Amino acid sequence: MTALLEITDLTHRFGGLCAVSDFQIAVQPGELLGVIGPNGAGKTTLFNLISGVYRASEGAVRFRGVDLVGMPPHEINRLGVARTFQTIRLFKELSVLDNVRVADGAHANYGAVAALLQTPGYRREERLARERSMNLLERFELDEFANTTARNLPYGLQRRLELARALATRPQLLLLDEPAAGLNVAEVDALMDLICWVREEFRPTIILIEHSMRLVMQLCERLKVLDFGTTIAEGDPDTIRSNPKVLEAYLGEETTE
Repeated sequence: MTALLEITDLTHRFGGLCAVSDFQIAVQPGELLGVIGPNGAGKTTLFNLISGVYRASEGAVRFRGVDLVGMPPHEINRLGVARTFQTIRLFKELSVLDNVRVADGAHANYGAVAALLQTPGYRREERLARERSMNLLERFELDEFANTTARNLPYGLQRRLELARALATRPQLLLLDEPAAGLNVAEVDALMDLICWVREEFRPTIILIEHSMRLVMQLCERLKVLDFGTTIAEGDPDTIRSNPKVLEAYLGEETTE
C-alpha cells in the first residue's frame, strides 16, 4: 500500500538546538499513529513541520507524493491536511456556526469580486456552506450552540468544536495535538469515544500527540516515541509498554491504567 504521508530524514534546528533529528516514518491510509514523549521532545515541532508553520532545515515531507516543505499552511490544508492545537485556537468572538463556516470556506468556489458583489453564485455557495456547517454541528451534537459565541462554550465543548472545525476542511490527514489537554477523566473517556466515532464517520488518517497514556494505549495502532527530537522507540502499544527505556522515561505507572 502506498503511504499517505512519508517523512524522510526530517531535521529542524532553532539556532544551535536540534528540535527534530533525522525523523522517518511512513503513515498508511486509515492508520491511527501516536507520537509520545516528554515536554520538549519535538512532538509539536513535528506537527508544525508537517502543517507548514515551520520550514524544515533538512529532509522531505511527502503527502500523497507532494513534498510539503516550503508550502504555506493554507495550501497544505487545501491538499487535505488539518490539525488541532494543544492550546485551543478557535475564533473566540465568532459564533460556533461561523467557526465551522470559516473552515468550510477553504473549499469555496468563488473569488473576492463575487463576494464583494454578492453574485447569485456567491449566495448559492454561502447557502450550501451554511447547510454543510449546520449538518456537521448536528453530527457533533453542537447544533444547539450554533449561535453561541465560541468563547462562552464550556472547555470540553470548545475541544469538540475545534475538532469539528478541522473536519470541515475535509482532511485526509488529521493531526491532533494533545486533544485531552485540560480534560478530566470523564471528558477523556468521552474524547476517546469521539475519536473512534470520527474514524468511523469521516475515515481520516490520524496522527495523535498525547500525554494521556491511557488514551494512546487504547486508541493507537502504532506509537513513535521521541526524546530530544530523536526517535528512541517505535512499535505497537504492547511493544512500547514493555520497552524498559520507554517505561522508565515516559510511561511509568500510567501503563497500568
